Order: sequence, then C-alpha cells, then structure tokens
Amino acid sequence: MFIKLLLLFIIVPIVEIYVLFEVGNTIGLGATILLIFATGIAGAHLAKSQGMSLMMRIQQEMAAGRMPPEELIDGALVLSGGLLLLTPGFCTDLAGFLLLAPFSRTILKGWLKKIIGRMLARGEMKIYRG
Repeated sequence: MFIKLLLLFIIVPIVEIYVLFEVGNTIGLGATILLIFATGIAGAHLAKSQGMSLMMRIQQEMAAGRMPPEELIDGALVLSGGLLLLTPGFCTDLAGFLLLAPFSRTILKGWLKKIIGRMLARGEMKIYRG
C-alpha cells in the first residue's frame, strides 16, 4: 500500500506539471492562469451547491429516523471532489468535477458500492453498529 501511495504522490504532480506546461505553451501563460482561476471558482460554486443539497437530504433522512447510506457515500464523493478542486492542475480539476457532477457521481457510487460489498463479503472490512 505504501508503494502505491508513494507512486501516486510522485506521478500525479509530474502529470499535472506536464499538462500545465503543455496548456501554457498552447494557449499562453495568462490564459492558463485565468483558466486555473475559472475552474477554481466554478468548482467552489459546484462543491458548495452540491454539498448544501446533500446536507439537506441527509437531515431529511435523519429526521425521518432513517440512516442515509446513499447520501453518506455521496458526501464522501463530494468532499473528495472538493479537495481535488483545491489542488492546482487540470487533471485533478477534471477528477474533482467528475466527483461533483451528479450523473458521473451516480456511476462512481455504484462502482464504489460494489467494491465495498466485495470487501465486506471477504471480511476485509467490518461495520460495527453501536
């Protein structure tokens, strides 16, 4: 696991720097910086709107006495998307937008549920209920 994380923390910045240089060479420095700011502003707005909508759904489910597992997974994906948008670069911005957009988040959530289900079935993950 350590090796995978180490590679991730080395490869992602290298890819981001390469893409930033290529975009800068193609459209110019000013336009690249403007694009970085624009994606940051759009991402912050999307993260806020999706997060607030999600918080309202979680509160409604909890008020009705139900555990909101779908909404909690959505919350983890929205939080991850917001964190990726804070990281400067176009590749992480793309990943962040995919985690924030409801359509792609639904697809990712289904995939994540399958993985968690397999891990629970194999005993690699346990859920404790207090």
